[in-house]
Amino acid sequence: MSLWTIDVAALEVARFLKQDPALQMNYLMDMTAVDYSTFGKRPAPAFFSSSGVAVSPSPQIPDEDPWPGPPDPSRFAVVYHFYSMAHKHRLRLVVPVEEAGAEVDSLTSLWPGANWLEREVWDMFGIGFRGHPDLKRILMYEGFEGHPLRKDYPVKKRQPLIGPIN
Repeated sequence: MSLWTIDVAALEVARFLKQDPALQMNYLMDMTAVDYSTFGKRPAPAFFSSSGVAVSPSPQIPDEDPWPGPPDPSRFAVVYHFYSMAHKHRLRLVVPVEEAGAEVDSLTSLWPGANWLEREVWDMFGIGFRGHPDLKRILMYEGFEGHPLRKDYPVKKRQPLIGPIN
């Protein structure tokens, strides 16, 4: 099940998901982000193969393009995956984030494990987290310029070298 909310309500929604007895989403399984900036700019096949072999959908699937796209015009979305150990159910929380001032509230006060997940999202997408205790790079080195999972990141960009002059 997926739930969409606005960025200013994300912390309160997450707190409700964790504390409500009917939900008890006590485990933050994963967190990531999506960059929708190129969505709809060119046709994207619903079925493809990275091997180069043509793959076509099953005739039982009536729609070749089954997802119409995000319901919000925001460039980014932060996506949280929660699990309730008590009830054995999952929930996906999607928070749309505007490009200008890309930032949402940190969930580290509710799930300390969100610390590294939020650092990864910041490092790869450049989305900040208000109230994060130590928001710094976790996968790329400190001198790395940009955020490599953004759709507008130049693939062939030359990065500053690490260490002494080479």
